[in-house]
Amino acid sequence: MEKYRIDPVSKPRMTRRDRWAKRPAVLRYWGYKDQVIKSGIYIEDSGAHITFILPMPKSWSAIKKNQMRMQAHQQKPDKDNLEKGLLDAIFEEDCRVWDSRVTKLWGDHGEIWIDKIKGV
Repeated sequence: MEKYRIDPVSKPRMTRRDRWAKRPAVLRYWGYKDQVIKSGIYIEDSGAHITFILPMPKSWSAIKKNQMRMQAHQQKPDKDNLEKGLLDAIFEEDCRVWDSRVTKLWGDHGEIWIDKIKGV
């Protein structure tokens, strides 16, 4: 299993205007994309299990953080948007990836884990 300490970011909807408007969501995604490229993250065409660890809010109490650590993340961003953001950051054309599994969990800090599903 490969682990990368990067805060996962979903890909925002972008238009031509984003080339000069510099919206915060777009700037955040471009920074994320640069981190992914520098980290050398790679995903096989099939059989990847991608786990996104999303950081818990600082406003949560220590008790709540202990309860939620490594538990299912069931709110936005959606898992498909996180996967799209990662694949678009890695590949020029991500149509070659035809099989993968995605999981979202709460954690102390953002991470992306890439693992190969056994038997695939």
